[in-house]
Amino acid sequence: MSTILLTGFEPFDGQPVNASWEAVQHVEAVWDGDARLVTRLLPVSFGSVPALLRAAVDEVRPDVVVCVGEAGGRGRVGIERFALNLVDARIPDSDGAQPVDVPVVAGGPLALESTLPVKACFAAVRELGLPVEVSTTAGTYVCNATSYVLAHLLASTTGMRGGFVHVPRTPAQVEVGEPALSTADSARALGRILTVTLGTRVDARVAAGSEA
Repeated sequence: MSTILLTGFEPFDGQPVNASWEAVQHVEAVWDGDARLVTRLLPVSFGSVPALLRAAVDEVRPDVVVCVGEAGGRGRVGIERFALNLVDARIPDSDGAQPVDVPVVAGGPLALESTLPVKACFAAVRELGLPVEVSTTAGTYVCNATSYVLAHLLASTTGMRGGFVHVPRTPAQVEVGEPALSTADSARALGRILTVTLGTRVDARVAAGSEA
């Protein structure tokens, strides 16, 4: 049986919830796929995420890892293509740290590609009638740092693939008229991304840029 590791984040930036964890919990509640699904909650912390994510991967030994973050101001599920080796925090993280212009991993490549079948996932979510986009990067905050730590880890790991997905804030988190997506719809998108990834053979060198 294949195993999936799916992560979300704790609330941050004054929000009472984090849309990513809400969606991850919803996926877990309705999951009926053949694979074993394991979820983990991560803090919005530059200092803590690397060790926690590595520990989760070591413990779970997943075939697929998808880390999910909340994207305020976006109205579409964003499948991230690249992770940047750059931290440039616009606000402090949950520990009060606000690094500027420092690498995620010292000496690491400037950017690393997702090994999800990005275009296939995009097409599958779009077929559900849900708003989705392929995003070039996950920014330069904790989401991107998590994405880079994951990509750096997977680059030295055989038989495992993964990447980062952003979901919009929920309607309850925003003012009327601001971009949002229901937790149920975000979870439907994530579920489809997981099933497509499990069912698609992907060459990690071209996963981010080709039709799988």
